[in-house]
Amino acid sequence: MVQLADHDTAPAAIEASLNYLAKAGGLKNGGMPVSYVAAPGGRDTRSGSRSESHRVTLRNGRLEQDHFAIEREGFRFVRHDTGVADFYDDDEVRRIYYAEMEALVKAETGARRVVVFDHTLRTENDDLRESRKIREVVRRVHNDYTEWSGPQRVRDLMGDEAEALLRGRFAIVQVWRPIGLPVETWPLAICDARSVSADSLVVTERRYQGRTGQTYAIHYDPAQRWYWFPRMRRDEALVFKVYESLRDGRARWTAHTAFDDPSSPPDARPRESIEIRTLAFF
Repeated sequence: MVQLADHDTAPAAIEASLNYLAKAGGLKNGGMPVSYVAAPGGRDTRSGSRSESHRVTLRNGRLEQDHFAIEREGFRFVRHDTGVADFYDDDEVRRIYYAEMEALVKAETGARRVVVFDHTLRTENDDLRESRKIREVVRRVHNDYTEWSGPQRVRDLMGDEAEALLRGRFAIVQVWRPIGLPVETWPLAICDARSVSADSLVVTERRYQGRTGQTYAIHYDPAQRWYWFPRMRRDEALVFKVYESLRDGRARWTAHTAFDDPSSPPDARPRESIEIRTLAFF
């Protein structure tokens, strides 16, 4: 099998195509884009919007990994071991990984309390997705929460504590990592939060069985600064913020997407990853 070059020989930057919400005619009939969330193993469907592809430069984040800060760029790349043997064992993930992620997010953000509220396994391989009943990779630039859906998630999850917690600072922080082999296909691209303008954010409805949420779709802007981390391994993770209650200039949203890596060999092994979502209270 042809192997990718080791991450320390990867280029300083690559060019790749990212999928955005189209600016001209992106919203059909002037409405709100809607995503319909499929059952595990299926594919989500979308209506009310049109996408467009743009070539962007992605910088090799490994070359700057000590520079990134959660409150400035919106993300951190960390070396982090896990005691989970099998990420497809849901009980093991909840028993071991949830506690590991609460500790990691506390350490990276300084939060006094962290609550893990769900996780998602993803792959770009159709057979694996269907047989394992997991989700597809997300091939469009987005942020997972909006001004409305961030606080609403606290109300959904925290019961009688919610309103008191919402009077203080809170954030929604996610952690993404490979769960098996190093990533050779459809890696995660992540955008410097300072380069994402409020004008580029478009509210999208996300409909689940039993509830409706919101995410931000994102328009292309040549000022956006993108990064990727070549051949991420199981003992590495991206910690990034997708909601911040404070409006004092710190990072509030971190746009991200899977992308078709032009350096992937034809016989590259499919990506398998986990993302975990946490509420961080300060």
